[in-house]
Formats: sequence, structure tokens, C-alpha cells
Amino acid sequence: MSWHARLRLDLRREGERCTARFEHQGPLRVLQTLYPEGPAICHNVLVHPPSGLVGGDELDVHIRVGAGAHGLVTTPGAARFYRSEGAAAVQRTRIEVEAGGRFEWLPLEAICYSGCIAENRLELALAPGAEVLGWDVCALGLPEASQPFVAGSLLQHLALGDRWLERGRLDAANARLMDGPLGLAGRRCLSTLWFACGEPLARDRRERALDLAREVIGQHGLAADAGATSPADGVVVVRVLAPLVEPAMALLRAIRSAWRPALWDLPAVAPRLWAL
Repeated sequence: MSWHARLRLDLRREGERCTARFEHQGPLRVLQTLYPEGPAICHNVLVHPPSGLVGGDELDVHIRVGAGAHGLVTTPGAARFYRSEGAAAVQRTRIEVEAGGRFEWLPLEAICYSGCIAENRLELALAPGAEVLGWDVCALGLPEASQPFVAGSLLQHLALGDRWLERGRLDAANARLMDGPLGLAGRRCLSTLWFACGEPLARDRRERALDLAREVIGQHGLAADAGATSPADGVVVVRVLAPLVEPAMALLRAIRSAWRPALWDLPAVAPRLWAL
């Protein structure tokens, strides 16, 4: 039996407070709403109780951030794509942010087990003045548990309208892609961090974001496998390859900690779950 789960999360500015309302269908919901930074910034914990997807399962997450609201979403554990007998397991996320809204999309990694047929899709729709800081982290197989990614595929799709598109299929059977020097070069964790805006970034902010990211990367052990670029006028992107999730995630968190004060004049407050 396949699971089809949906969740809609609405974040709104009501006076000095950001409020969260959600509705769900199936095993997907907001576990908790927290305010570690005060009432203006709403942190939410998104949970999928089955904790994994098999062939035929679908998860749909739709997040809407109202004008002037600031929300953050993280997860308590990794998402998992398990082995499939033929049907794809699909995770779709759509994030819409109105003018003046800010949002942080900071889930833990997605683990692709050998033999999975997975699709991971994220779409951003940003009004002028809206900004999103987020990441996507994917682990292919479980190398530390001697479970390499030797079969199956992952389709990755990250997009901001028609301004920025990252799309590719990672197929375990494609040795040139998986192990070649112009592909993953044997790394099995790939990560993307972005700062995206609904209108062109002022040059000084864009250069500041790039400089900070490159400074953090240069001091990290993954410096040779990470880089920061601006592929569109309203997007700054950091890409990281790593043998394992933990060093890649540590690098992304360090860049977020540098970006938040510089780009939003906010302290680098981490979600409480990260301290557990």
C-alpha cells in the first residue's frame, strides 16, 4: 500500500508575531511550533512518522509565507528513500513567499538506499522583496554501514521559477557520473545551499554573500570540493561534495551562521533540534 501524504503550512505576520497554521492529509504534519528568537520568527518542526518512502509513495509539502512574516522549518531526522520494485517515490515541496517575507528551509538530509527510484522536487515562488535561505542535502547509500549505492536513481529538481534551475538524474549505473572526476568523483553526499530573492540582489549584498561563503569554505576541510557562485541575478548558490553527510552539513551550517547576520542583521540562532 502506497502512502500519499500532504501538508500545507501558512505562516502569517499578525502584529509583532508570526503565526503558523497547517492542515494535513496522511502521515505528514507539523510536530511543534517554537519561538526561540521571540515572537517575530516562527520555527516549525516537520515530521513524517513513517520516516521513509518506498515505491509509489508521495509527499507533498506546500508552504506559504505571508507579507512580512519570517518562518523556519527543519526536521527531526533524515528522510529516506527505500528500495523500489519499479514505481518512483516522490517528495515535492513548494515554497511561496510574499513581499517582505523571509523563510529558512533547513531539513536534515535525504538518504537514498541502494535500489531506490527517487524524485526530490523543490519549487520556489518569490514575490519582489521576498527572500529564502535554504539547503538540500542528499546521501547516496550508507557507506559507513557497508551499504553502497550500487543500484537505483535519484532525480533532483530545484527551481526558482524560470530564473534558476538545478536538475539532474543520478543513476548508480552511470560509472562516469558517479566516480569520474567531472562527476561526483566517488563522493556520495551532495549538497546545495542557496540564498534566493524575488528580485535582483544589490551588487554589494551579492558580493558580500559570495565573499563570506568562500571565506568559510576556505577554512574548511572540504575546501577542495565546495564552491560558491551566483547563477542568476537573485540567487547565490553553494555546492558541496563530501564522502559523508556530517562534514557537508557542518559546512552548510557554518555558512548560514555567516550569512544570517550579514544579510538579515539577525544572530546565527540554530533550531533547538540541532542541539539534541
